[in-house]
Amino acid sequence: MKNIIVVTGASSGFGLMAAQALAQAGHTVYASMRETTGRNAPQAEAVRKFAKDHGVDLRPIELDVGSQASADAAIEKIVAENGRLDVVVHNAGHMVFGPAEAFTPEQLAQLYDINVLSTQRVNRAALPHLRKQRQGLVVWVSSSSTRGGTPPYLAPYFAAKAGMDAMAVSYAGELARWGVETSIIVPGAFTKGTNHFLHAGTPADKARVQEYADGPTANIPDVALQGLASLEPPDADPSTVADAIVKVVDAPFGKRPFRVHIDPSQDGAEIVNGVADRVRAELLRRIGLEDVLQPRTAG
Repeated sequence: MKNIIVVTGASSGFGLMAAQALAQAGHTVYASMRETTGRNAPQAEAVRKFAKDHGVDLRPIELDVGSQASADAAIEKIVAENGRLDVVVHNAGHMVFGPAEAFTPEQLAQLYDINVLSTQRVNRAALPHLRKQRQGLVVWVSSSSTRGGTPPYLAPYFAAKAGMDAMAVSYAGELARWGVETSIIVPGAFTKGTNHFLHAGTPADKARVQEYADGPTANIPDVALQGLASLEPPDADPSTVADAIVKVVDAPFGKRPFRVHIDPSQDGAEIVNGVADRVRAELLRRIGLEDVLQPRTAG
């Protein structure tokens, strides 16, 4: 079945790979990004070229996840052009790297906005359509950092992704009776093949950064990054994250996995998430909400 899909943060990285892979699987895919006529104009044109070269239905669309008006307009455009929206892929996000103390509170708020509040804006625009249809799928691209082994200097990013993951878990139970399914994709630390680490933000308080650089923590950045890279197998391929998203979308309704890990480095997140998800399921059973563990079939 062909689905109408929107992927956020699809100008590069996991988002672009997922949008391309989903389109090649036969779906109509909107690769959303901001500034499609400005800074990201080359990326939008590259999306159009990919669609033409591969004969697929892949379309760039303006969607700034930092703006409710932009999210509303993008979703309305998609529904107007297709009569429906089937799948939302929450991928937009941003990483930072540096000592936590050196980030200002305003920087943490901005990071939370990009990684967490962005999903709320898109959900508020898209979910009324999915609930009206009584069927749909929300895919959340989380991170193994939410429950796996976590090295220093990534605290603000880890905290934001943990917030997003917690939102995904709660939304799953709230949407199930509406026939809207949830799958959480959990990539590990792919240090190559995306711009995730390359484009990571840095702390604004440079004086405190220097204090950490001159103190007993001087070697932590290099050790952490080199250590993460050393854990990654030579054949680690970030496109496997896109492949996992395609498999989830193509799976039968009601049979999709709640959580899928793609972590070549095996940082332990799959073990911890496995326990946490079982605890959640058991609590829902104990309080009489076992039915929200699966999406309700329309009709």
